[in-house]
Amino acid sequence: MPELPEVETIKETLRPQLRGRVITGAELRLPRLLKIPEPDVFITLLKDKEIRDLSRRGKYLLVHLSDSHHLVFHLGMTGQLLYFPGNAPICKHTHLIFDLHNEHQLCFRDMRTFGKVYLVAVNELNLIRGLSTLGPEPLGPKFTPAYLTKALSGRRAAIKAILLNQKVLAGLGNIYGDESLFKAGIHPTRRASSLAGDEILSLHRAIGEVLTAGIRHRGTSFRDYVDGEGKSGHFQEHLAVYGRYQKPCLRCGTSLERTRVVGRSSVYCPRCQPL
Repeated sequence: MPELPEVETIKETLRPQLRGRVITGAELRLPRLLKIPEPDVFITLLKDKEIRDLSRRGKYLLVHLSDSHHLVFHLGMTGQLLYFPGNAPICKHTHLIFDLHNEHQLCFRDMRTFGKVYLVAVNELNLIRGLSTLGPEPLGPKFTPAYLTKALSGRRAAIKAILLNQKVLAGLGNIYGDESLFKAGIHPTRRASSLAGDEILSLHRAIGEVLTAGIRHRGTSFRDYVDGEGKSGHFQEHLAVYGRYQKPCLRCGTSLERTRVVGRSSVYCPRCQPL
């Protein structure tokens, strides 16, 4: 699933291409991807809207339109947003096509179809339940060591489960959760409330450093993720634990192990991240 660095990279690659463009029409090929509003209303509302800007909130990409509307995407597991010339062939698994006044198209592709699309007025963003309940941005000013300390206090759940909880922290997922815990030297199944003050400071710092590196390397590409120009990211070349089960730890050489937390696989070093 695209996480914060991937969605941020998509936003930054699409922004110069889309800002100021006018949507002249749209073709919805898989209506169930659209959650709000009804398909006929969606098509009507989009026509002649100007794209003013793009932003990101957690794993959501927001396209700011004229007339105070937002086009909101959650990419699910395999969603892609791609900017193409209008005469380019339509690729397989393309479920939504936006025609732009410059004879280009913005295409939403999603092989596994877990993505979601919304079109709402600015004052209706709260209708998108997952968006309205997000916690602070991990690279924003509200995510402080004090906030993290309070968020972990009294929590019996595993620390990895807390990091994946979007109501606690927006945009962090399996890849960057594993990498952050390794960098901080914390086992993924540690009870969240058991972390001491220095460990919380280390984890807070690790999350910021890992996400910043992920953005710098334009995200992590294993199978489906590409940016808005169809280019792969490079952070997979710098991963310390994620996807490296049974390979030697880059820090100590110990064979990496794997466990499951809230149904998600977590790779860790038993020596560098003792339980």
